[in-house]
Amino acid sequence: MKALILSCNTGQGHNTAGRAVKEELCRRGIECQMLDALRFAKPKTSRRTTKVYVTTTTSFPSAFGLAYKAGGVISSARRKSPVYFANTFYGKVLYYYIKKEGFDCVVLPHLFPAEAITYIKKHYPLKASCFAVATDYTCIPFMEETDAEAYFIPSDELISEFADRGIPREKLVPTGIPVFRKFTDRRDKMETRLGLGLGTEGPVVLIMTGSMGFGNVSGMVERIGRGLPEDGRIIVLGGNNEKLKGRLRRDFRGNKKVIVLDYTKQADLYMDMCDVLVTKPGGLTSTEAAAKGIPMVHSEPIPGCETKNADFFSRHGMSVLGKNEKEVGKWVLELLKNEAARRNMTEAQKHYINAKAASDICDYMEAYCRGR
Repeated sequence: MKALILSCNTGQGHNTAGRAVKEELCRRGIECQMLDALRFAKPKTSRRTTKVYVTTTTSFPSAFGLAYKAGGVISSARRKSPVYFANTFYGKVLYYYIKKEGFDCVVLPHLFPAEAITYIKKHYPLKASCFAVATDYTCIPFMEETDAEAYFIPSDELISEFADRGIPREKLVPTGIPVFRKFTDRRDKMETRLGLGLGTEGPVVLIMTGSMGFGNVSGMVERIGRGLPEDGRIIVLGGNNEKLKGRLRRDFRGNKKVIVLDYTKQADLYMDMCDVLVTKPGGLTSTEAAAKGIPMVHSEPIPGCETKNADFFSRHGMSVLGKNEKEVGKWVLELLKNEAARRNMTEAQKHYINAKAASDICDYMEAYCRGR
């Protein structure tokens, strides 16, 4: 078995899900390659598309929300959308690459390559089996116009939603969202703090800003900081967002409670050492935190699928939603004071989140490909 994973850089959750599947495939000794699908389009297409997406979601979230809502209105299994036609232009090049490399299966954690594969299956004799991976707790617009052998979705509670959109019920496989193996267990909190060079005293709040740094992070830090004891700390993972990190470091210069960190590959360790996590409700980060069992406050969602994610998590007691920085601060401080609430939240996460989703997905794909 030889696998190709096709993703895109519009939001890192899709890439993370793809890499989690790749990790499991490689662990099993299966040859696997992961590529940006838009590399098969014209030069610079991927970079331009990513820039437009990031700019729209961070600077004009209301416009993005309206576009998402409009997509849901016009989305239909009976006709193809502009999104589909936009992704047909590189279909031929992609098909011949898949054929030349001899891939047996193609994994699709993003809508764009799923649309391109749908075009390919209509016009070329594609032999590879194709599998879509949903990375949000909802059926996103236009997913129903794609054609895959199976759709791995986050929960059995979402089967009816996906089926009502037009995806055949028999193709829906509720595995959960795949995460790296390092998120499937939680290390000892105090040992992890010492390993990261942090003291063991006082509560620690972790704020993850996401790859795009959406939201009023300074406002959240200020609100939380007011109620923290003197030995409490707020650690902000600022990623590659230099503008955000610079602003936070200026705003909280000399404040010993606040630590702003650069990009790190140890996000899992920082989750292990915190008492409460604040994050925007991206499908992947939320699932990673829940797989570890981290009490979680969701900050304001980017309108669209993140709204659905926040609703799913809060409705099942896996998080609480702060619609603004004031509410985020209130929920964080309440959770820090209430051990029973934190325990109930992590128990709900264990119940509703499958931390072994990557393994279940690979089991299914291997069995499917063997049975062809």
